[in-house]
Amino acid sequence: MCTGHPTYESKINMNEINWSKSEKVIARRAFDTAYKRECDAIITKLKEMVVKAKEPDDIWQIHNYLTEQREAIDEKYDYRYSILISVFARVLNEGWLRQTDLEELGEKKIEEIRKIASL
Repeated sequence: MCTGHPTYESKINMNEINWSKSEKVIARRAFDTAYKRECDAIITKLKEMVVKAKEPDDIWQIHNYLTEQREAIDEKYDYRYSILISVFARVLNEGWLRQTDLEELGEKKIEEIRKIASL
C-alpha cells in the first residue's frame, strides 16, 4: 500500500515478532479501545446526520457514509500479530489510540510503533 510517506526499514521483521501472553492481553485491549473510539465517533456523526436528514437523498448519503466507514474500518482493523505494530502506528497517528494505551507493551514494540507512526 502506497502511503506517500518515506519508507522506513524496520529493525524488526514483523513476521518474527513474538508476543508474550501479557503483551497479547495489552494488545487486544489497545486494539479494542481504538476500535471502540473510532466506532463511537462514527455513531456520533451518524446521529448528527440522522437529525439533519430532511430529504430522501439524505437517506442515501447516510447509507454511503456508513458503507465508506465500514470499508475503512474493515481494512484498518486487522488483528494479525504480524501486522499489529503497523495497525497500532496507524490508529495512533489518527488519534484513535494514545501512547498511554500501549505503555505496558515491550519497549522494542513501542519504539517500532512510534517510528512507523512518525513517518
